[in-house]
Amino acid sequence: MGMQGQPLLVTSLIDHAAREHAEREIVSRWADGSITRSTWGEVGADARRFAAAMARLGMQKGDRIATLAMNHGHHLVSWYGTAGMGGVLHTVNPRLFDEQLVYIVNHAEDRVLLFDAMFLPIVERLRDQLPTVEHFVLFDAPAQGDYKSYRDLIGAEDGRFEWVELDERDPVGLCYTSGTTGNPKGVLYEHRSNVIHAITEIQPDVFDMSNRSVILPIVPMFHANSWGIPFAAATVGAKLVFSATNEAQVLCDLIHAEGVTHSAGVPTVWLAMFAHMDATGIDYGKLYRVIIGGSAAPRAMIERFMKAGVDVGHAWGMTETSPIGTMGKRPWNWDEMAFDERVDIVCRQGCPPFGVELRVVDDEGKELPRDGVTSGRLQIRGPWIIQRYFKAGEDAADDDGWFDTGDVSVIHPDGVMQITDRAKDVIKSGGEWISSVELENEIMAHPDVVEAAVIGIPDERWQERPLACVVLRPGKATTPKALQDFLATRVARWWLPESFAFIPEVPKTSVGKFDKKVLRARHAEGGIEVVPVSRDADR
Repeated sequence: MGMQGQPLLVTSLIDHAAREHAEREIVSRWADGSITRSTWGEVGADARRFAAAMARLGMQKGDRIATLAMNHGHHLVSWYGTAGMGGVLHTVNPRLFDEQLVYIVNHAEDRVLLFDAMFLPIVERLRDQLPTVEHFVLFDAPAQGDYKSYRDLIGAEDGRFEWVELDERDPVGLCYTSGTTGNPKGVLYEHRSNVIHAITEIQPDVFDMSNRSVILPIVPMFHANSWGIPFAAATVGAKLVFSATNEAQVLCDLIHAEGVTHSAGVPTVWLAMFAHMDATGIDYGKLYRVIIGGSAAPRAMIERFMKAGVDVGHAWGMTETSPIGTMGKRPWNWDEMAFDERVDIVCRQGCPPFGVELRVVDDEGKELPRDGVTSGRLQIRGPWIIQRYFKAGEDAADDDGWFDTGDVSVIHPDGVMQITDRAKDVIKSGGEWISSVELENEIMAHPDVVEAAVIGIPDERWQERPLACVVLRPGKATTPKALQDFLATRVARWWLPESFAFIPEVPKTSVGKFDKKVLRARHAEGGIEVVPVSRDADR
């Protein structure tokens, strides 16, 4: 006898959570400051109402349903409800430019758009350019004009909807990359890939989640499935705490009021939170584990958390990897390690969980040694890694399933992967590579520095040299020479920048990463005042 073949479906996640963890809370803090509470049981029932409402609007299996929304319980319901009626949920990033928003909604051919009231100006501005969208639905406000209301739609249904019969390879989600070059590209997630990813994510060496966990995902639901947290939380029945806004005070208040144990977000969010904590003197509450990803976490940030007894999970991934690619791991001899050794390990991007394989190759595609020294292009494959972009004519992965990430990295002998740069951000000076990421992290370790972004600028002798664009703490003043001296013991001598620029803030992409192409363009146009290190001024 073979095993009973139950397909791996996203609907089975919500059915499990609603059945086995019915009372566990889902908390939503809305944009207006109000807080509502629901449970996994209610989310399960509402998801069936949502599926019925979509069917009533004429939505069919395979249709794309879009959301332009922040993190809240209604958004969560739409994820599971769309899955249950056989649809594909397309999370749209409201921080994109108008042209990109119009492009992706039209490329996806979304038929319904659900949105938060705070994004009404975007919808009003663009709706005439979205011919495929038949229904506009307000998530968090009453109906107005031809904008329907989410509450009215699901309130009209009895919740006795039978999930549409599906294959585990059917698509269930769609998320577009933020498009560093050309138009954004769509990544289609299938039921099977999302479920396997969710089961992987709860593991102790990944996000370390259980029924006792109280999780505040700061990473938006439109950013690579909120890193898979809403799916993983359902597998264990964890309490979810959502916030529709990401001000530091709001997040700190929620961490204390709701007993948050786990949180996840990009480094810029934690920098703002640290500043708020320093100003008010409040502590970390019950926070036990933070996941930092999206861009490399500065060493000083990791150290601060670890000194406070908060466990740091340093994650690397991308929209194309669902997003878990690697996770900082504690080796078996962690307990014997000194604090600085532990920090060294957490600073690296970590190891792939079971299912994911990594390799580093040269420009000819030849595999390079895992010696912790030889850097090359990072490739990845596994059950939740992209094969082909949505509507593309050919695969994004090669015949063996390897996908080129666009990152440059080394793999250490213990299997730990360390990103040295994005292929397009690496600085090539005299034929040698300088890692902009490592240089930034060392500069950000300076007590007067809040943020630093390093770009390559043309140099007659060396082809390229690093320009350090630095944001200083309020009221602090330091000189290029002082920063260079600070770096002198931390990086190779030939890495030391001769040029600095003091800027009010580092421009960010729509997902909160440093936008170095903006800095490169500003520099090319003469829009950045470059201060060379004067040899004598500070002597």
